[in-house]
Amino acid sequence: MVFFYTPREAGYSIYVGRDKHENEELLRYGWETDVWFHVDKLSSAHVYLRLPEGGDIASIPAGVLEDCAQLVKHNSIEGNRTNGVMIVYTPWANLKKSGDMATGQVGFHSPKLVRRTRVEKRDNAIVNRLNKSKAEAFPDLAAEKEAYLRGVARAARESARKREQEERALAEERAREKSQRSYKLLQVDEKKESNKDVGLNVDEYEDDFM
Repeated sequence: MVFFYTPREAGYSIYVGRDKHENEELLRYGWETDVWFHVDKLSSAHVYLRLPEGGDIASIPAGVLEDCAQLVKHNSIEGNRTNGVMIVYTPWANLKKSGDMATGQVGFHSPKLVRRTRVEKRDNAIVNRLNKSKAEAFPDLAAEKEAYLRGVARAARESARKREQEERALAEERAREKSQRSYKLLQVDEKKESNKDVGLNVDEYEDDFM
């Protein structure tokens, strides 16, 4: 089971696994557009934020970031009792899972890609708003990931095709410009040659006259 929440801004979606076993599935089938949240150094739920197309971790609005942080704190037994909790978050692709890790445990490929935000205390208004939007679902995570990857591949092919068309058009335009420059130079050379011929004829005529 996966719990879905609606943050304060459109285009974003928050989802949470029911337990540590569900977290393993979420970790396995996460998307490149997902950002993972967890209470630092304490047990808590694994909260994921799915970004809109073109979004990245640096562009998360402050309000959406606060929603995620509050939800993580709320879903941590120790964190919910403690003020001044630090929340860590990082792109899904930065999560590392090795065979010797316990169920639900994760690491990071690069600690430099891990960000932090501090939650001083629980904000009941935010938590209550998110809980009202809570929905339970049993998604086919594998099928959704496969469809997502097909979409990514299709977008990449379309982007490559468009780039190829643009490069071809640019090459054709440059060829036309080069051809036009060559034609203009040819006209100038022909004009010079014509003037030279006229000058020779005049000189010969004057020589004959003398």
